[in-house]
Amino acid sequence: MRPFELTAPTTVEDALGSAGTFLAGGTTLVDLMKLDVLTPRHVLDINGLPLHGIDTSDGLRFGALERMADVAAYPGVYPAISRALLLSASQQLRNMASIGGNLLQRTRCSYYRDVTMPCNRRVPGSGCPAINGANRMHAVLGTSDACVATHASDVAVALVAFDAEVELSDSDGTRTVALNDFYREPGSTPEVENDLRPGELITEVRVPRLDWAANSTYVKVRDRQSYEFALCSAAVALDVQDGQIVDARVAAGGVATVPWRLRAVEAALRGKAATEESFADAAAIAGEGARPLSANGFKPALLRRTIVRALLELTEGNGR
Repeated sequence: MRPFELTAPTTVEDALGSAGTFLAGGTTLVDLMKLDVLTPRHVLDINGLPLHGIDTSDGLRFGALERMADVAAYPGVYPAISRALLLSASQQLRNMASIGGNLLQRTRCSYYRDVTMPCNRRVPGSGCPAINGANRMHAVLGTSDACVATHASDVAVALVAFDAEVELSDSDGTRTVALNDFYREPGSTPEVENDLRPGELITEVRVPRLDWAANSTYVKVRDRQSYEFALCSAAVALDVQDGQIVDARVAAGGVATVPWRLRAVEAALRGKAATEESFADAAAIAGEGARPLSANGFKPALLRRTIVRALLELTEGNGR
């Protein structure tokens, strides 16, 4: 780790008026600093800022510094969001990691984290060795010739499914951006991962009220049961009335360069009977546009099966 200056602002105004890299839980930043992937000269410890609070009275609102474990356990948090948090990392890390920091975590691509290797995200123009290298964990959707790294966050997938927004603040004021628009596919500029501007800070996460969000879940398929990133995941919610699907929300992780909202699958589910056959028919289009690599050609099929499994979790035993 390189030498750096550490300060701890106590007000949001002081933090936004200082140049540096923000530190919350540190579960990503500190790791990358140890690897020399990130080498900030000035680190701002923002844990003393008043960016806390959870409100479930009308939709959901989370202060950006709320810890993942606390949000997951809070009454009224939609099941898909809670489950996505509980399936993230270990309990110790969930106790440390903040919601805002989780949404900004960097890819776990091994080439990005190895400073002896090229990586277009880390050094623009240096190349993407994952395209022809070890790529089993990499993306098949939203990729480009410059980058095929998957997005690492579990809870971002569930939040995208529910049309979440992030409040972003800087010294000039505050703006709100839909989380689905916040993340950027790599294209020719994979080093630009999101819409966060220099000096901006996520201050709050908001999820609109959805009266049927209680019928939601998050399924994560991975190589081992705990402390592992997703090969594929699905956040789903269903509004089922008299055996018919009135509305649906579906988003996927582990298969794309950003949290991947599957609006076409949602449309294919609406108006159909809540049956395994209908689920499979809708999920069949989930992998459209996929670009499998040499070692992850299984992912489009795994995505379809994961969506069906998640939808069945919501309907089996519930009089579907």
